[in-house]
Amino acid sequence: MARIELRLAHSYLPNPQRDEDYALLPLELAFEDGGAYSLLGPSGCGKTTLLNIMSGLVTPSEGVVLFDGRDVTAHTPQMRNIAQVFQFPVVYDTMTVYDNLAFPLRNRGMSSQNIQQRVHVVAEMLDLDKLLRRRAAGLSADIQQKISLGRGLVRPDVSAVLFDEPLTVIDPQLKWQLRRKLKEVHSELGLTLIYVTHDQVEALTFADEVMVMSRGRVLQVGSPASLFEEPAHTFVGHFIGSPGMNLLPVQIAGGSVSLGDIHIRIPAGMRTVQGAITLGLRPEYTQLANPDHIGAAPAEVRRVQDLGSHLLLTAEVSGQLVKARLPRDLEPAAPEPGDIVGLQLLCERTRFYQNEELIT
Repeated sequence: MARIELRLAHSYLPNPQRDEDYALLPLELAFEDGGAYSLLGPSGCGKTTLLNIMSGLVTPSEGVVLFDGRDVTAHTPQMRNIAQVFQFPVVYDTMTVYDNLAFPLRNRGMSSQNIQQRVHVVAEMLDLDKLLRRRAAGLSADIQQKISLGRGLVRPDVSAVLFDEPLTVIDPQLKWQLRRKLKEVHSELGLTLIYVTHDQVEALTFADEVMVMSRGRVLQVGSPASLFEEPAHTFVGHFIGSPGMNLLPVQIAGGSVSLGDIHIRIPAGMRTVQGAITLGLRPEYTQLANPDHIGAAPAEVRRVQDLGSHLLLTAEVSGQLVKARLPRDLEPAAPEPGDIVGLQLLCERTRFYQNEELIT
């Protein structure tokens, strides 16, 4: 395994001139030996390009890739000793499950006894131990992807295992099982795992550190908790969470926050800045309140959805929609569309953003 450092930018164009010409804008990242990481972002944000640069499938147009301080920018994937698992299963249909898992070890000249031991360890972790004598052809897509995962995990000396949206073809009901298995494998084997996905649930349940990307930039690196509680960028606030953070354009002057024609009194001791900024508050922390309460604003209820575990209220505040996650056992009763309620928009959980970045 290795500590991987990236100091680079990348464009698929010969003479990039603008930010839009780059697949990856200048970045500096480090992946510690034995860590579990996710690259999270929408399609086209540069996740797969970044992963392929790490593996050696793509050479960055600018900068370097370092493994344990060694420059490996020009090295092939084989020279870097990288294992990569792709979106769709890559298996040898004519081979048995055992031979598929053993293939990378045989290529490296490992003894039959060590191969057998290693294959059985990984097969048991992935629940493939009862299928080892079966041919890969004809097995279901989720089983074949488990074989692909196993072939990436079976090498004990691998620098890192890279996953490019490996659960794309997996039935949704089985995804959580494979995510759990990957967490167990990481805990038991201590491999460096780097996982690309556009699915925040996959990223947040798999990784210790998540790197959120948008338009070729890495906007924030942090734990799932820090991304939720302290999003450093409005994109992170909106992208993380279901639903995402409420983001409202406001003006702050004197002791009040203005949202359109509504003026909200700022609670004593709350730190703010003056001028045009964006107010951010997660639906989980948006609560009902008296409209005249300090920090609260009147809102007209547009929709109330019963989601089983909670109610999701959508209300309009001066032309802006705000969502609030509320308990189902509201007393005396849940609000209904058309009702005027108060929403507490200024509290200790409120965050402020300028030019899309968190004001600290």
